[in-house]
Amino acid sequence: MSRLQKLGVVLATTTAFTMNFAGAAFSQNMDELVAAAKAEGMLTTIALPHSWCGYGDVIAGFKAKYPEITVNELNPDAGSADELEAIRANKDNTGPQAPDVIDVGLAYGPASKAEGLVQPYKVSTWDSIPDGAKDAEGFWYGDYYGVMSFLVNKDLVANTPMDWSDLLKPEYAGQVALAGDPRASNQAILGALAAGLSTGAAAGKEAGEKGLEFFAELNKAGNFVPVIGKAGTLAQGATPIIAMWDYNALAAKDTLAGNPPVEVVVPASGVLAGVYVQAISAYAPHPNAAKLWMEYLYSDEGQLGWLKGYCHPIRFNDMAARGVIPQDLLDALPPAEGYAKAYFPTLDEVNANKEAVVAGWDAVVGANVQ
Repeated sequence: MSRLQKLGVVLATTTAFTMNFAGAAFSQNMDELVAAAKAEGMLTTIALPHSWCGYGDVIAGFKAKYPEITVNELNPDAGSADELEAIRANKDNTGPQAPDVIDVGLAYGPASKAEGLVQPYKVSTWDSIPDGAKDAEGFWYGDYYGVMSFLVNKDLVANTPMDWSDLLKPEYAGQVALAGDPRASNQAILGALAAGLSTGAAAGKEAGEKGLEFFAELNKAGNFVPVIGKAGTLAQGATPIIAMWDYNALAAKDTLAGNPPVEVVVPASGVLAGVYVQAISAYAPHPNAAKLWMEYLYSDEGQLGWLKGYCHPIRFNDMAARGVIPQDLLDALPPAEGYAKAYFPTLDEVNANKEAVVAGWDAVVGANVQ
């Protein structure tokens, strides 16, 4: 049983309005929300690459359902820290540069709440979001998760690395990259945590520090490339090996379509699961559209949209129990045994790791990733 399964389902929570899980009739309150959102006419998102978690199709699905609402997409390649900064910078701005909603790493949820950057909202399907993956007051809530993996360009890498320690081998000189700047990107910050976990370090500050030591050694050996890795840089040969979330790696594999041939590997140790969270800006210019967006994301339709993008949606267990997940989507995921060893860090562990990595990267590793 996975850790999320063990967390279980909250038995009773007050929700803003009601909807049965088969997706039947919404209450009158939902009808009012839809009308208010349509009147606002716009939703501003940020940091949602179309290849990330199937977001391209998810956004298209929302547009098709609510054509009266224009989706304004800001800075698709931004990191979690950039998203919070966008809220801060636009507190008094109701124009198109002010994000309504954010999708950030787990550690950034409580941080945004503590700073007063987000507002509470509980979606209709609130009860089926595991208790350990949401803020009790509704300020943020888990949306999906995946595990850290290696995306490998097989035209340039003869021997696929099967574990973190393999990356230190001389044959990988100038080939290893992270999928973000570890001073700002949640994906890269947790890449360091995964590397630290592979050394046997305890999750949290210790694993963060060991992860920094690992990348310092990788950098000293000449194996680390200070370039943000993505499908394009992998295909060009600039970053032949990238540590990234499995869903991003699998999406890149689809995008590249064999040119070059790639392999996606879940490492033998340091198998880290990462949960991302959604929240609505406290200064959202379009608060009703933001709430309607959340309702869509946390409906069965929205959750399946993420699953099509190889992400495990946060309501996965509930939907699996109700038998509403198409078998072909389950079959498209990597072998289940690769996920069996996945470690879900606690929020405190994620925060302690983030603090260690962000504060120590420049001094310990000294590689300016950009």
